[in-house]
Amino acid sequence: MNPADVIATLTLQAGFNSAVVVAGTACLGVAAGAIGGFMLLRKRALVSDALSHATLPGIALAFLIATGLGLEGRSLPVLLTGALVSGLAGVLAIQAITRHTRLPEDAAIGAVLSVFFGVGVVLLSHIQTLATGNQAGLKTFILGQTAAMNQGEALALGALALAALAAAGLLFKEFRLLCFDPDFAAGQGWPTRRIDLALMGLTTLVTVIGLQTVGLILIVALLIVPAAAARFWTERLWVMVLVAAALGGASGWIGASLSALVPRLPAGAVIVLVAGALFLVSFLAAPARGVVATALRQARLRLAYAEQAALAAHEAGHPLDASPAIMAWLRLRGLAADGVLTERGRAAASAADRNRRLWERFLIRYPTLIPGQANWGIDPIDRVLPADMVRDLETGPAGMAHREIAG
Repeated sequence: MNPADVIATLTLQAGFNSAVVVAGTACLGVAAGAIGGFMLLRKRALVSDALSHATLPGIALAFLIATGLGLEGRSLPVLLTGALVSGLAGVLAIQAITRHTRLPEDAAIGAVLSVFFGVGVVLLSHIQTLATGNQAGLKTFILGQTAAMNQGEALALGALALAALAAAGLLFKEFRLLCFDPDFAAGQGWPTRRIDLALMGLTTLVTVIGLQTVGLILIVALLIVPAAAARFWTERLWVMVLVAAALGGASGWIGASLSALVPRLPAGAVIVLVAGALFLVSFLAAPARGVVATALRQARLRLAYAEQAALAAHEAGHPLDASPAIMAWLRLRGLAADGVLTERGRAAASAADRNRRLWERFLIRYPTLIPGQANWGIDPIDRVLPADMVRDLETGPAGMAHREIAG
């Protein structure tokens, strides 16, 4: 693979057709990532899977109806309209089953997914027996046919993707409330069902416009994988949505470019594989919730706890008896030398003992006020609690002297 060709493809300079395909799939990835972020937090990841499968009978019925009326059955707007109607029907079916029966939502999703997809397969088999020919290329909607995208379809894809993003931006406050506390929203009078339907409608729109690009089987990956990857990077919703949109756009951009560079490489599958690779990188290397960062934080906390325990025990009158690893760590930090504490170590031991005693007193007096983000017993209490509360812990309500804490 020539590096010049790679750069040309990524910068939309490898030809008009390649530029159209890459730009169109990038727009789809941005929209799918942003909407998928809300679906992930709403715990509706499987709904997008049901939606994608529910579009198949709509595509087949749209072809049959258009052919019966003497219209062009292969028309993309006709087929996508049928997919949109069928997808919305699937959403309404899931909500009706969940609302009017005792079945849980996952059972409703599984039922709608399997039944709608089964109906679609039967209709495709029926189309194959008609005089109009075989399945008229409708199977391309199952796995996608990115390379067949033309300029008009790419422009329509970009316009619909921008419309979905604009709607998500306008309804950001409502979607945030729905994702994190739907019961509170309902109690405050918010129309949670309508908001939920709006989110489902946007998901259906993204699913439908992504059918020709990655297919109804793989579009669920483009909706969920970038959002799941973005969750590792941040704790803020708006940042997560932006990161998910960026990762989705990068997946479409890079995947379509690789498909254009390597002959006979299926674009839809490559796009999903790129999204999976970005998820793996996020899973391992994200600074907020990645595996490596989490392991380092836990190791640092264990080391800090062992250091505090050794210093506090020495301050309480016990000999400095720690493991060889902790002793090496104390020597490295200049807190111990030749098995005894240095002057700096004795000051640290006094601070560690005070910190331990104050944390113990805080836990006794205020057991319900433990700070959620604090590592109590390890973090210096003066950095976590307000100064007046620390002074109260040192003196106590009965006027206990600080010397009692100091030992």
